[in-house]
Amino acid sequence: MSSKKRVESDLLGEVELDNSHLYGVQTARAIDNFKFSPFKINDYPHFVEGLALTKKGAAMANHKLGLLTDKQTKAIEQACDEILAGKHHEHFVVDMFQGGAGTSTNMNANEVITNRALEIMGYERGDYKHLSPNDHTNLSQSTNDAYPTAIHLGLYTTYVEMIPHIEDLIKSFKAKGKEFKKIIKMGRTQLQDAVPMTLGQTFNAFASILEEELPNLKHACDQLLVNNMGSTAIGTGICSVPGYREACAEALSEITGWKVKMAKDMVAATSDTSHMIGFSGAIKRIAVKLSKISNDLRILSSGPRAGLSEINLPARQPGSSIMPGKVNPVIPEVVTQVAMKIIGNDMCVTMAGEASQMELNAMEPIMAQCCFESARLLVEACDTLRTLCIDGITANKNITEEQVHSSIGVVTALNPYIGYKNSTKIAKEAINTGKGIVEIVLEKGILSKEQLDQILAPENLIKPVRLDIKPLKNFED
Repeated sequence: MSSKKRVESDLLGEVELDNSHLYGVQTARAIDNFKFSPFKINDYPHFVEGLALTKKGAAMANHKLGLLTDKQTKAIEQACDEILAGKHHEHFVVDMFQGGAGTSTNMNANEVITNRALEIMGYERGDYKHLSPNDHTNLSQSTNDAYPTAIHLGLYTTYVEMIPHIEDLIKSFKAKGKEFKKIIKMGRTQLQDAVPMTLGQTFNAFASILEEELPNLKHACDQLLVNNMGSTAIGTGICSVPGYREACAEALSEITGWKVKMAKDMVAATSDTSHMIGFSGAIKRIAVKLSKISNDLRILSSGPRAGLSEINLPARQPGSSIMPGKVNPVIPEVVTQVAMKIIGNDMCVTMAGEASQMELNAMEPIMAQCCFESARLLVEACDTLRTLCIDGITANKNITEEQVHSSIGVVTALNPYIGYKNSTKIAKEAINTGKGIVEIVLEKGILSKEQLDQILAPENLIKPVRLDIKPLKNFED
């Protein structure tokens, strides 16, 4: 079919198309007009699937209301099902960055689905008198309800795919928490020695701060199932018929198995993009925490001789073109960079959401690109951090224990038994003399070795505890 041509026309005139293309004249114009980015619709398969779901749901609703024939409906549904199965995505070629509030994307979908449906019906591509991109595939719709609905459904599909990747990372942190549960180390605040804890507690905390984001992400994504299908241009429902809104929600719920709902106020929903803002914000929160964890891993593994060196990260590549033997924490570094990109995308989504005027937000295309990109980046970050870093981390037990015993911070554990004043004086002398806390306490006779061993036992340092211990004397006695 590549040598065959067809001519299509629109408001602006005629355009000659290679007949190998399922898309039509409006898509061709969009290809010429929008050449800003490397991101095409088909770079985000779940977005293409969202478009197919939306068009299939609309066709089912229109058929139920007697607006499409059986033949037309079956052809549209089959074309959409093929797209949902991964076919024809190469024909979704419009730049994600576009003017027109998504009209080019909507028409790209209408034209691809229509031309494939025409083939299914036994007609030629472009023979729109039998099935029209505007009059049939786009029946009872506007870009202003079909486009955001497709984005929402595509992002929800992305969410369903994303969750196992986040959960797998959480499991890896928990596994390390269990592995390191008996390894004592110093906790730190403001990068200074604080009080003892276990390395297992550190990794369990990493798991917990990610795990607590799952309900927040779920809530944000549940909001994506609220759509404005049937609002058409501005929310009034012009060019649709009574019952269409409800029929669309029912059809989309039937197709997806999700609880798709109509927005309560269609005018509000047509101009409000807060559901995308919420999705982006939920992704950003996780990204911020991944960056925090990655930064902690870099610090904990710093060295190996002149840093903390409490843990060893898997060596992934030589770290320098000039320094032999140097190995850098490249995986945490790249995860932090990915997090920065996601945070930047969220700022873009926020600004685009704020830029809504009157009854429509024309900035939805950039919001969609940022949301889909951030979700993809988050999945890759979780998988890369888990498989190339977390699962291979080992602990330097001797170093962590030595740091605890030599740290000034361990004096905090003595506070409940010898008092803050005594503890402060011991800490000051340790700083001035370079002696250890235990050494000074024993030297001054403030506590016995047996008492110190009991207070500083690992199991008594990592949880609330009260021992029946009284000091033998004060610092100055």
